[in-house]
Amino acid sequence: MKGITLNDLIIFENDHYLVINKPPYISTLDDRNDPVDILKLAKEHHADAQVCHRLDKETSGALVIAKHQEAYRHFAIMLERRQVKKVYHAVVGGIHEFDNVSADQPIYSTNSKSRVDFREGKPSLTLISTLETFKYHTLVKCFPVSGRLHQIRVHLAFHKAPISCDPVYGGDYIYLSNIKKNFNLSRHTDEEKPILPRVALHAHNIAFYDFDTNEERTIEVEAPYPKDFGVLIKQLRKYL
Repeated sequence: MKGITLNDLIIFENDHYLVINKPPYISTLDDRNDPVDILKLAKEHHADAQVCHRLDKETSGALVIAKHQEAYRHFAIMLERRQVKKVYHAVVGGIHEFDNVSADQPIYSTNSKSRVDFREGKPSLTLISTLETFKYHTLVKCFPVSGRLHQIRVHLAFHKAPISCDPVYGGDYIYLSNIKKNFNLSRHTDEEKPILPRVALHAHNIAFYDFDTNEERTIEVEAPYPKDFGVLIKQLRKYL
């Protein structure tokens, strides 16, 4: 991602907030192993910028950045009051007909991983609906009402629909040979690579109240699929 700037990623901007379409493989905050991160790009674009929430390094999609401290505080209060609506799209293994299913299993988190834990877990809620079914997979949308670490990944795995390409929580990689009949590996290729080499999760849209002293105006932004996620959906539709 060398040479990338925040301008390349912006999908909404006003006097108080930026919303970007975060690419996969870029950390939201400082990463010692990577010279580029979203916070650094945001500071280069606007000196007082602060990232309002986080997306995992492999997760793409809508990410909100505040241009000043008051806007950041306003967003933090909205998060605390659960007034920010984030909707994610995910490709999961298996065929599932979710109709606004309430996944409310309590989640216990460590620094790097989470699990459903009915004794020590904190209250959590994710609403899950099916968008499209394929031959062996399903495209779902998820609305995390709470905000636990890896909440969507944990809840989907608990409901026997682990996110594809997410081995940490039981999701298998998707190979073209899995979905295409009579697939032949190129004679010039020793090993088949997965269609998508990262967790198949995308923050598709976000809605929140704008920072405004006179009235509450809702900002709603949709983040288009990045190329790799779009290719996966195209392949899944092609080989039904």
